[in-house]
Amino acid sequence: MANYPPRSVVVTYDEDSQQLILHLADPAKLAPLLAGTLKAPILLEEFDFKLDDEFVRRFGGGLLNLIALGQPEIRQYTTYTQHPIHQPAEE
Repeated sequence: MANYPPRSVVVTYDEDSQQLILHLADPAKLAPLLAGTLKAPILLEEFDFKLDDEFVRRFGGGLLNLIALGQPEIRQYTTYTQHPIHQPAEE
């Protein structure tokens, strides 16, 4: 199995080509660019350290919501459920 160095992932939405683009970057080289930017930590403990289907669905939806803050045009393509699917509805 190949041994890959740690990577950070930057997600970009290109409106002209209507593409989501994933950029893999060296975290050390990316760090100076991220200094002073907003961090949104996701505590794995809050998800019982389970990176399961529901976590991945919500994580991806959250990323798209963050992109849509600055590029609302992407919302026309989103049809995912905003709330957890496997939890009973609150009364």
